[in-house]
Amino acid sequence: MQNSEPSLERLLTKELQGEVRFDPYSKALYSTDASLYQIEPIGVVVPKHKQDVIRTIQIAAERQIPILPRGGGTSLAGQCVGKAIVLDMSKYMNKLIAFDVDEHWARVEPGIILDELNHQLKPHGLMYAPDVATSSRANVGGTIGNNSAGSHSLIYGKTIDHVMSLDLVLANADEITASPLSFPEVATKKQGNSVEAHIYREVCRICDENADEIRKQYPRILRRVAGYNLDEYVSDAGSKEVTPYRRDGCDNHRPFSLAKIVVGSEGTLATTVEATVNLVSIPKMTSLCVVHFRSLIAAMEAMQPILACHPTAVELIDKTILGMAQGSIEFSRLTSFIQGEPEALLAVEFYGQTEIELHEQMDHLEKTLKSDGFGYAFVRCYTPEEKARVWETRKAGLGLLMGMKGDAKPIGFVEDAAVPIENLPEYVRRFDEIVTRHDTTASYYAHASVGLLHNRPVINLKSESDIHKMHSIAREVRDLLMELDGAMSGEHGDGLVRSEWIESMFGPQIYQALREVKNAFDPDGIMNPGKIIDPPPMTENLRFGPKYNTIEIDTYFDFSAQDGFDRSIEMCNGVGACRKTLTGTMCPSFIATLEEEHSTRGRANALRSIISGALPHKDFTSERLYDVLDLCLGCKACKAECPSNVDMAKIKYEVLAHYRKANGLPLRNRLFGEIGSLAVFGSMFAPFSNLATNNPFSKWMAEKILGVDRRRDMPTFVHRTFEKWFRKRKSQNTFDKKVVLFHDTFLNYSEPNIGKAAVNVLEAAGFQVILPEKRCCGRPLISEGMLDKAIDNANYNIEQLHTYVEQGIPIVCCEPSCTSALNDDYVDLINTKEAKQVADSTYAIEEFLLQLHHDGELPLTFKDMHRKILLHGHCHQRALDGIQPVLQMLELPKAHNVSVIDSSCCGMAGSFGYDKTHYDISMNIGELRLFPIIREESGNFLLAASGFSCRHQLQHGTGFLPKHPIEVLSAAIVSDPDV
Repeated sequence: MQNSEPSLERLLTKELQGEVRFDPYSKALYSTDASLYQIEPIGVVVPKHKQDVIRTIQIAAERQIPILPRGGGTSLAGQCVGKAIVLDMSKYMNKLIAFDVDEHWARVEPGIILDELNHQLKPHGLMYAPDVATSSRANVGGTIGNNSAGSHSLIYGKTIDHVMSLDLVLANADEITASPLSFPEVATKKQGNSVEAHIYREVCRICDENADEIRKQYPRILRRVAGYNLDEYVSDAGSKEVTPYRRDGCDNHRPFSLAKIVVGSEGTLATTVEATVNLVSIPKMTSLCVVHFRSLIAAMEAMQPILACHPTAVELIDKTILGMAQGSIEFSRLTSFIQGEPEALLAVEFYGQTEIELHEQMDHLEKTLKSDGFGYAFVRCYTPEEKARVWETRKAGLGLLMGMKGDAKPIGFVEDAAVPIENLPEYVRRFDEIVTRHDTTASYYAHASVGLLHNRPVINLKSESDIHKMHSIAREVRDLLMELDGAMSGEHGDGLVRSEWIESMFGPQIYQALREVKNAFDPDGIMNPGKIIDPPPMTENLRFGPKYNTIEIDTYFDFSAQDGFDRSIEMCNGVGACRKTLTGTMCPSFIATLEEEHSTRGRANALRSIISGALPHKDFTSERLYDVLDLCLGCKACKAECPSNVDMAKIKYEVLAHYRKANGLPLRNRLFGEIGSLAVFGSMFAPFSNLATNNPFSKWMAEKILGVDRRRDMPTFVHRTFEKWFRKRKSQNTFDKKVVLFHDTFLNYSEPNIGKAAVNVLEAAGFQVILPEKRCCGRPLISEGMLDKAIDNANYNIEQLHTYVEQGIPIVCCEPSCTSALNDDYVDLINTKEAKQVADSTYAIEEFLLQLHHDGELPLTFKDMHRKILLHGHCHQRALDGIQPVLQMLELPKAHNVSVIDSSCCGMAGSFGYDKTHYDISMNIGELRLFPIIREESGNFLLAASGFSCRHQLQHGTGFLPKHPIEVLSAAIVSDPDV
């Protein structure tokens, strides 16, 4: 390696249009993927286009500096980490270049996300077939580098079966196209002195000279991705199962494609800059039968009769994952399909042209299994919602497992093995014996249909003895696989975790052949070195290890449920669910920026690097870490949507409090944190206070002095507050039932009509409404890192509210961020029995009313007033309770037609959107999905949103003024006094 890093950074910055990052934080963010490993890269390049990739590799080749192409960074075997210049293709090189509906192909850049590609193809009835569990964030380039497959490989095969051609940049920066060729064309390619000609000559020679050994050593199973695909060039070698969906461009006239050896090579041979891939038709209709088993072995023994019924997929979910799902905020909502306490489930899918055909297939499956004594329950899923619950639970398997509390976790090192289907019961039986002999347990899930299970033994990588145990288990599993004609790598690849075993699995002759392939493509060894050929031992470069330790942090929040502050950060295992872009709320700042730094994973990696010493400990209160956390909106989506339940909002507020303590509290943040106190004065002097804060001059001054963006309107206040109205109204003390209405700051001082509507509905439901003595819930204080004051407010409110809780009186809130403060944050800030009791007795008003309805205790009569309502869900609602209670409450009047807007965060996040440094990203987040959906809605409709900041952002971004859902419901009640 030549030249210093600063000179290399300067050269790359000068030569490239993309971004060049050699700072310590960027290196830390790209030092891990979803594997066990951590290696700091030399630097990071984010290329804007193909020319940037070519020039980067050219500079690297001249200086003998390694290159590592990377997409979503979701690799499980360590393919995406190394001492190299990392090429992050995901930010800019993510386009669908062209596609042909009639010919069923698409031309793409490597950084396009699978789900994004399929989203664009869906209107044309087409899709890219490989459907990995991480499809919401995995890049197509990653599937090519890994030869990925997924749940439907039984019919679609692997990526290699769908790659038609690749545009490649070689190790010397030459650009070539690898596509199907005839033998005369191959002969022509061999001519000359170019690197490309040398590669063609060598690949042909290597395969010819080793043909017999390739036939002998390559497993004859569909799921084998270990090494390089030499079997693709040798007749009657490996597994060449041809399905109706396989279309790689090769045929009798053009039988040879260099792309086949590049697919699955993990970036060790060349870098893909464009790809032409085969597309398949979206199935017309599908169904799922979830078969329940009382033992894992019984599920494996049932596989052959199941396959005789010709399913399109069969996925295993074991009791460990089911238990983790049932204990998760987000995924517990999906598990209604589970009957009893199964040891294992098999989700069996069928495609069909008609409903009758699907029902016949399900009948045949159930009859077949029952006749053989398999399965105790058969749950059939026909609707999209029913099927989605099963698939989402299955896809969350890895993240759920890695969310296991403590240092010992089900880790991936033998999780990718595949065996012939007839050997599956024996493999599981003997695998279990191996882990039992090593005094541990394992979880089991994934692609039973093709003999590939993701078995994950529970290992503590911070323990030296457990690291030895991991290696010992891997060695014994290798021996077992060789005996059962299996493969060590079935879809996750070799990387750092399994390359060690390639030589012993294939034998010395094949390993030498693989080395010669590597030398033909990359004689200087700069393309992702250490993977497949000449790897380090699997026990080196671990993210954790016996020497790993963290600094002690004296925290404000209670992190005991996560086994401490450090482990709450370490819960992030790198699966990258926070990098999804099409569904859910997590992570709005990443969706808007496509920056690793602004994902939940990026923030967790930066924090873990600091508390473990990979970055300086003093950076815990540094401006640089503040910048990493700055764009976190505190939406709490990660607490629910992250399969490992990493609560980055809570972590951010903890770090922010320490930062404020070390660096001081700016006036702007103090004012926003104390908005509850300021609102008192704003209301006292209204309407003059509104004129004073919302005229052009005051907005200009606020921007200059406080950093509040002048494009924003500040909240306005009313002189006659909700409290004043409530105290002076005619008392309603005739009800036996009572409820406490926790009236938030903005309800009281800015939008008293919401409080009036809430009182109207609650009294119509037969409740006496009580307004408690209270302070601000503390949400603004928490958001600004003012945790000392937030704790004071929390203690005061708990003392006041607990007197009602002791009397069995429930507490309701209209503002979701107040609800979450009382029933989520208070428990972590004030770890007392009283805080927990208050939390358990606090409800969103929509949830409270809906529960009354379900219990038959909501005696409301509604007007026959037809309304079309669009509902936007507050982030905290979505994360903690789900949006369904709000939706179902609004649907109580039969004349209401309510739909939830399919979007994520609005982008406002309390005071976040007022900051002039945040304004653009705040609006960008809204523009991603939310604002366009509202603008494009036709006809008369009502916009509903529970959150104060949501309503203001929606009005600011779309011009439509939303109503609080309780206002909408109140207006629909026959007795509504038109408050």
